[in-house]
Amino acid sequence: MLIENITPVIIAKNAEETIGETLNSLIDFKEVILYLNNSTDSTKEIAQGYQNIKIIDGDFIGFGPTKNKAAEHSSNKWILSLDSDEVLNERLIEEISKLDLVDEKIVYELKRDNYFLGKKVRYSGWGKDYLHRIYNKNYHALNNNLVHEFLLLKEDSLVIRLKYSFKHNAVQKISQQLQKMDNYSTIYATEKRHKKRSSPLIAMSKSIFFFIKTYFFRLGFLDSTAGLLISVSGANGVFYKYMKLYEENKK
Repeated sequence: MLIENITPVIIAKNAEETIGETLNSLIDFKEVILYLNNSTDSTKEIAQGYQNIKIIDGDFIGFGPTKNKAAEHSSNKWILSLDSDEVLNERLIEEISKLDLVDEKIVYELKRDNYFLGKKVRYSGWGKDYLHRIYNKNYHALNNNLVHEFLLLKEDSLVIRLKYSFKHNAVQKISQQLQKMDNYSTIYATEKRHKKRSSPLIAMSKSIFFFIKTYFFRLGFLDSTAGLLISVSGANGVFYKYMKLYEENKK
């Protein structure tokens, strides 16, 4: 089974810990685009061991714009957008291979199973994670958000949900969560500078609300240690993105 009409597109930087499992799951695709933005680890060397991987070196200009730029290098119109820590399984690949890609207005929605420190997260706001990931690049594109990007739908877009899900190795080490928090909060503050209000009080109140919402209302406590870590780290992320925004607005 060789899938020739859909190209998985991945952007990555220093993803040596996860990229091997991700690329192993994509060997049934004739073409895979891996857009590397200033990687300094062995991500590129790992990818060079796969015959179906087309490596593109380029700058990171924000998640939305960079993913759109990476998709331009695909020889196919149909794109499967993936992150460097996401893994397809055999049942989903078989389902994808049978898709009838005749209507460019169709967008396929996939369920993402998130794993935190090796444990599948069922609650904490991560349990029902449905994303628009397969689309025709001639009709759809991601928005220009620098972080938390998403596919822009049109009035006549037709969303179809696939049956099988894929795996997301969201966090393998707590240090990764800290790095993500730092990177994402910086990008957010840069993007929202002078466009959104912030203050220490706003940062604190939004952080507390996030923790309460995630740990209690989204049943994070049922995910045990993972739920606590997700709630605390998420609250910290909210706090620092608004504090960084406060700092940026003072410039």
